[in-house]
Amino acid sequence: MARILIGVSGGIAAYKAVEFARLATLAGHGVRVTMTDAASRFVGAATFEGITGAPVLSDEFSRDPLRGTYPGEEMPAHDPISHLAVVEAADAFAIAPASANTIAKLAAGICDSFLTTSFLACTAPRIVAPAMNGRMWDAAATRANVALLRERGVEVLEPGEGALASRGEHGPGRMPEPPEILAAVEASLGARADLAGKRVLVTAGGTREAIDPVRFIGNRSSGRMGIALAEAAARRGADVTLVAANVALPAAGVERVDVSSAAELEAATRSAFAGSDVLLMAAAVADFRPAAPNEHKLVREQGDDLSLALEPTADVLAGLAAGRRDGQVLVGFAAEHGGEFVERARGKLERKGIDAIVVNDVSDSSIGFESGDNEVTFVSGAGEERLPRGSKREVADAILDRVAKLG
Repeated sequence: MARILIGVSGGIAAYKAVEFARLATLAGHGVRVTMTDAASRFVGAATFEGITGAPVLSDEFSRDPLRGTYPGEEMPAHDPISHLAVVEAADAFAIAPASANTIAKLAAGICDSFLTTSFLACTAPRIVAPAMNGRMWDAAATRANVALLRERGVEVLEPGEGALASRGEHGPGRMPEPPEILAAVEASLGARADLAGKRVLVTAGGTREAIDPVRFIGNRSSGRMGIALAEAAARRGADVTLVAANVALPAAGVERVDVSSAAELEAATRSAFAGSDVLLMAAAVADFRPAAPNEHKLVREQGDDLSLALEPTADVLAGLAAGRRDGQVLVGFAAEHGGEFVERARGKLERKGIDAIVVNDVSDSSIGFESGDNEVTFVSGAGEERLPRGSKREVADAILDRVAKLG
């Protein structure tokens, strides 16, 4: 299997890194661990050594008893520079947890520990799993550092939301769970390359239709599912174009086109569609728009009997399906609200002439808009399959497992 180097920085979430190392070892990977001094205040090196069967590396000036090798490998005759040898042999490097301080150092290229020095020297896929207080995660400096790492090709996972280490505090900043981190590492290793050579077009977010220069008609789509699909497709080898409608979230490893209205989304999607092999239409496109948007801001003094005339927007997906070429795969997405939502989705599948439709019931707030989790039903000509509830990242990969078989 693969050789995985795990970097553990200081934070209470360091205890989760033990489980991550255990899962990676059970999966058959060779695992080495490097820890910062701060990390050793939370978890002892002996714990990792007992799980991985290899000494922990913390001092860049100390020799590595395994001479840069991983468990089960033959050691070289010479004694190499430890922090260079162990990272040169790594197939992937995962920093988990990554504190705000460590993320800042990684972004700046600071080399003041075995972890940061080996990170800078690493040419293998690098995955960063942040863990910190929510206010630290939301801080402008952290956001800038994360954006910089992503621009350089580092995969920075989104932290989870929930109870934080400080009693009574809730919010973003929880380290992603160990199975999610391992899945990201394995994906980075090319464990799934079933979309290699494919050109995938993904739409995400929700369109906004202007009432006047200030107000608009919109929807509550955050774009999280579309972003997860785009990033998952890129991890699986696809060349991905993302058309994002009013999405504030970053997306790594994709070509991105930002749009606002349904008309803009249609134009951008149509432009990229001819050269695409797969279309994943995850955006929530408005069905109606104001027929005559006001050129100036409407004011209360205009009266209390204001009415708004609406006109239908173009059915982007159906229009593209009508002009598809042989071999293209088209998948729609539907956010339904209670009732016989699967039956309504199947009706859309047939009317639009597409290959599959992914539907979820947003009346369940735990998988609705802005939620980190999702639970969907994959509807195609072959039938209906309810996919297990999971993070949107996990659900995205489950969807792509099925989309890959449609082509």
